[in-house]
Amino acid sequence: MAAKNSADAYPAQEQDSLPSSPARRKAKNTSGTLERLRANIGPLSTMMRRELENTLPWYRRLSADERSALGLVAQNGITAFVSWYEHPSSPSWVLSDVFGTAPTELTRSISLQRALQLIRTVVQVVEDKVPELAAAEEQVALREAVLRYSREVAFAAADVYARAAENRGSWDTRLEALAVDGILRGENTDALQSRISALGWTSHGRFTVMVGPAPSETNALLLSTLRRAAGRFAEDVMLGIQGDKLILVLGNVTDPESAYVRLSELFAPGPVVYGPLASTLAEATACAKVAFAGISVAKGWPSAPRPVSADDLLPERVIGGDESARRSLLVNIYRPLVAASNGLVETLSSYLQGGHSLEAAARDLFVHSNTVRYRLRRICDVTGWDPLIPREAFVLQTALIVGRLATSAKATNQGAAKQPPAKSTTGRSTAALPGSASH
Repeated sequence: MAAKNSADAYPAQEQDSLPSSPARRKAKNTSGTLERLRANIGPLSTMMRRELENTLPWYRRLSADERSALGLVAQNGITAFVSWYEHPSSPSWVLSDVFGTAPTELTRSISLQRALQLIRTVVQVVEDKVPELAAAEEQVALREAVLRYSREVAFAAADVYARAAENRGSWDTRLEALAVDGILRGENTDALQSRISALGWTSHGRFTVMVGPAPSETNALLLSTLRRAAGRFAEDVMLGIQGDKLILVLGNVTDPESAYVRLSELFAPGPVVYGPLASTLAEATACAKVAFAGISVAKGWPSAPRPVSADDLLPERVIGGDESARRSLLVNIYRPLVAASNGLVETLSSYLQGGHSLEAAARDLFVHSNTVRYRLRRICDVTGWDPLIPREAFVLQTALIVGRLATSAKATNQGAAKQPPAKSTTGRSTAALPGSASH
């Protein structure tokens, strides 16, 4: 006959007196640890708040509401740990149990680094109390549980901050698009200033705008990369996408000459135009309009450098109907030449008509060629454009044409104003004839 099970060898009333198995001892010890954990939630929370005050200087500088919210998060963390220790489960509930009561605004005032410092402090408080919370044979298991739990909470905190950053990034992107659009359309300066201040813009002068073809794929990651790259050359950067155009609004550009060249690499292949520096936000609108006027006619100069200044495209912009370019040629080139006298306008005209020949201009003006050379240098000093360089000579020639047309139009208008009213055959002014308008 087979031997009976060893457990059956003892009467039922005697089995309770048997030495307990390891599993039963572990269950009994764990139950005791849980009871002590539940009983010490309040003292642990008090110790945790005191430790935060003593070890984290930034915690003491928070407002009362922020300290209360953080304390509640830490207390929830301790309470949730007790439940987790009893029934370990997936970490998905940690987000709601630990961080569910924390206001969304907390992620703006408390950085992720500080949140992790808070978690480390809470874990340290619990770990220091392990000898009082668990029997000797359970202390190692409890410390391991604390470390595993702290890892889950740290990942949960990182997830909370990542979600907040995504939401904030989406809002900032929309606000940035509105600010760029407002600059292009010339919105109220106060409203624009409020928007760009909300984006963290600190520059108060030296605005400039760059316009060029946008990359084929303009997702959030690409825009973030572009913004970070542009931030190396300017204190403040805003990006905008309008159709197939990428717009960079820059504040306080360091070393503009080299910065524009490096920034042009962020655009897709094609012409890139930058506007003049603007000293105020209101002038930034004019800068943007000039840059857009330049990009619309940049193909008229196939050999233009990349990037090219909108001021270097004055002839093309005039041909394209840009009134600001016509006014710039008139005010900055033609009128200073006329005011300087000394035959500068005549010398420039003769030099251009003579095929850019000093000798031909000298013969036409009945002067020595050195005189022509001297006057051309004076033209460069007065206008900033060198007639000896073909492209700049083209700008000067366009300015002469614009100036002559403006002078002719002004003379025509003045002559029309001085002309007496026409007389009718009856000897009376046609304006005085009754009903003349109907005839």
